[in-house]
Amino acid sequence: MEKSVATKKVHKWRLCPYGEHWVKVHSKTIKEKEYVWSGHCALNPSGKDQLYPEEILEIEKKYFNRIKGGPSIAPSIASWKFENRDKYDHLIKGWTRYWNDVFESANPLDPDFVKALIASESSFEEGAINKNGAKSSARGLTQLIDQTIKVLGDDKGELKDHFVIITHEQALNPSFNICAAIRWLFRKKETASARLKRAATWDEVMMEYKAVLSKKVNRKPYNKNISKIFNKRLRELKRGK
Repeated sequence: MEKSVATKKVHKWRLCPYGEHWVKVHSKTIKEKEYVWSGHCALNPSGKDQLYPEEILEIEKKYFNRIKGGPSIAPSIASWKFENRDKYDHLIKGWTRYWNDVFESANPLDPDFVKALIASESSFEEGAINKNGAKSSARGLTQLIDQTIKVLGDDKGELKDHFVIITHEQALNPSFNICAAIRWLFRKKETASARLKRAATWDEVMMEYKAVLSKKVNRKPYNKNISKIFNKRLRELKRGK
């Protein structure tokens, strides 16, 4: 039976209860007089769990530097000579921990998986924008596409809960981008599992994320280098050479 809003919980790092989101300190001028509102919780339009940029930044600032472990240090080999290759490790480990906790997966996501994904998608260029046609782009470290950003914030769409509300421009922010992309990976785990009619592996989730799993399942031609490059990056990262 569906839980009521009163009994549902959000992650322990969240600033507000289920069905509400954080609004930072802000001011507004009304009839030439300035008013200041302190930080507070506000009701979500959907009544469900919605994560907005202000709270993403607060969670990052308060918790991420305390977390031990995280992704491996990038190896000192030619194929990992990316600028900023270790710059986002605190964001990777923080948001991986967050979403693993939310979804309580029996097979949790490995932060090295996320780091290898970023290496294969953008080479750690946070401002990367690639056009996917006249009306769509892939943005930021994880190359989130515009339609994905829309789906992540649409409480009337395919997601049932745990929305991430960011704009296309905000998707270039490393913390927003990684947070949203990991949420999307868990959605892709659901769609890949439905496609395969069994629990998908994270490698299969990666193929679903990169939009090639359906072609493989249906025995249609696809670019096999997509998975080869990712797996090569992941192996190199694990070996740490």
